[in-house]
Amino acid sequence: MTPESRSQATAAALILLGAGLVLYFLPTIVLWIGNFSPVLAIFVGICLIMAFFAVFWLRARYQRGRGE
Repeated sequence: MTPESRSQATAAALILLGAGLVLYFLPTIVLWIGNFSPVLAIFVGICLIMAFFAVFWLRARYQRGRGE
């Protein structure tokens, strides 16, 4: 395993671990916020789900910019 591929694997693992934790606690977070405002809870839920895809999109842009 080259240092570059090890770095990519580590980054992917950290991203998936972070996303897994957010998705695991998402129902609790949304229900807690929903006690104050249902609209805000929907907005937070959407933002947390979209953040998962935004991380991979930003990583792809960064790698494309580096020419990899």
